[in-house]
Amino acid sequence: MSGYLFQAFIYLCAAVIAVPIAKRLGLGSVLGYLIAGIVIGPVIGLVGSETQDIQHFAEFGVVMMLFIVGLELEPKALWDMRNRLLGLGGLQVGLTALVIGGVAYALGVPWQSSIAVGLVFSLSSTAIVLQTLNEKGLMKSDGGQSSFSVLLFQDIAVIPMLALVPLLAIQQLVDKSHQTDLEAAAEQGLELSLIDGLAGWQVGGVTILAIAAVIVGGHYLSRPLFRFIAGAKLREVFTAAALLLVIGIALLMTLVGLSPALGTFLAGVVLANSEFRHELESDIDPFKGLLLGLFFITVGAGINFGYLFDQFAVVIGLTIGLMSVKAIILYCLAVTFKLKGADRWLFTLGLAQAGEFGFVLLSFTVQNGVIASELSQLLLLVVALSMLLTPLLFIGYERFLLPKLTKDQQREEDKITEQGTVIIAGTGRFGQIVNRMLLGNGYKTVVLDLSAEAVDRVGRFGVKTFFGDASRPDLLHAAGLHEAKMIVVAIDDEERALEIVRHARQVRPDIHIVARARDRNSVYDMYFAGANDMIRETFDSSVRAGRSALEGLGVHPYEAEKIASAFVELDLWGIRQLAELHNPEMPSHENEAYIARAKEVRDEMDRAMAGASQGHKGAVDRAWMPPGQRTADLEE
Repeated sequence: MSGYLFQAFIYLCAAVIAVPIAKRLGLGSVLGYLIAGIVIGPVIGLVGSETQDIQHFAEFGVVMMLFIVGLELEPKALWDMRNRLLGLGGLQVGLTALVIGGVAYALGVPWQSSIAVGLVFSLSSTAIVLQTLNEKGLMKSDGGQSSFSVLLFQDIAVIPMLALVPLLAIQQLVDKSHQTDLEAAAEQGLELSLIDGLAGWQVGGVTILAIAAVIVGGHYLSRPLFRFIAGAKLREVFTAAALLLVIGIALLMTLVGLSPALGTFLAGVVLANSEFRHELESDIDPFKGLLLGLFFITVGAGINFGYLFDQFAVVIGLTIGLMSVKAIILYCLAVTFKLKGADRWLFTLGLAQAGEFGFVLLSFTVQNGVIASELSQLLLLVVALSMLLTPLLFIGYERFLLPKLTKDQQREEDKITEQGTVIIAGTGRFGQIVNRMLLGNGYKTVVLDLSAEAVDRVGRFGVKTFFGDASRPDLLHAAGLHEAKMIVVAIDDEERALEIVRHARQVRPDIHIVARARDRNSVYDMYFAGANDMIRETFDSSVRAGRSALEGLGVHPYEAEKIASAFVELDLWGIRQLAELHNPEMPSHENEAYIARAKEVRDEMDRAMAGASQGHKGAVDRAWMPPGQRTADLEE
């Protein structure tokens, strides 16, 4: 027991010391973990052969990470990204496997082994890339979303790769005995299996049933289960239930021969609309962070520097060659799929490494007699070294490439810090109209948008727009947040919009915030976040349509306008009545107190509108009183 305690102390001590130092130096947490592993492993020798076993346990952090990613991705968003998921991801895996496999065959590697090498190196590191993109606030950019699509396709592609590898077996290698450590690396999951000895069609049936169980169970059984557990009002029990859910799904996927990461990602997507989404995310996130950190440490500790120095030129040459080939393919795909500027290079450099699944596949290929153990040892080192270099590529991108690529924009942003500036976040249909009205009345605006295509599109019409994520505090400050009189949040991403409102209100308590809202619940969220005016994106157009309908039915335009104005005022009154009952953690249709009061408010509004339609005074007259008097009347 003391040995395990000592190892735990060493790993935690290395993380606690190295990561804060790396963050202060601007190196990022991932590189800090990798350096910590190198120090306690190859350099000092405090950890040794147990590193590989710990790595298999730590890889569960990748499973948890994809579960959280799924929680943040609604099924509709997943469907919207299908073109990048299948097109960009499929081409990346196919082209990379073809080119690298061809190079391996040209170097004298047997064709079976060449195919396996191409498949292994077509994958990138989900753990490092997603962790770094989230840490640097780049996940929501076009380059970040494209990278995520490719990584998700790669995780899915691991399944057919595992099925293909045994078909590539070379008899001479099958007959040879395998090294003990590689056998251990291949035996990651349970020895139990639900598909051993089954025919192909039976395996397919079991696999489909397992996936269906995850989808159906997540949709229909999770909510009653979590409501029952939440009734105990014990945080630790809910945390245990969240861990049980993730581990159970990972176990089920392992038993049917599928990727645990893919299964938990699917479960996360199913639960993305659940009212328990935020609670699940907050409970899982600390475990995910610790396990991912441990995984990165084991990667650093597992680098065989003795073999590296013996084969230094070969290893370095293969690593640089691999990353160069992948970068060229990624850059060509970025051009084909119309990624521009900084996003193109973020996509290219971010995915140029090999991935953590490479450790699994290489061990599996040795076990099945596809790749010789000597070649596998060399390729394992290439995988680890390419992962080690990836954080350095991100640092180079952020410090050297990004400033150069955005140099023109930065010069423009320096001119933005003028008195009276209005910042507009979003240049879509909503933001464009606001911008045109303000510009037409002589107000200086600064428009930010995260879509490079949108920036280029409005730029062709002479509308100045800056590319950038307005939810990043540094970009808001560069746009003149400290001097601006107003900020208009016109983006349709509610989570990012709330981040912008909260930050702007915290930094500038005096600034006026106009926020786009999707519905009443969104109005409440924006209000509590600090917005002054919440504009529902379809409300005004719906009121105009109702007014036109009245006119079409014979109501005089003057009376129709008065009725429409009365409806607007009554609706605002209704929102104020229901605001105190709004619960951000619960959908309105499940909030019984909210529903009961909403019925009362609707009846009162209907009676008032009925009076207006019959030509009575009251609500209609109030619509034409001065604003201060209208508000006073509504609050009585």
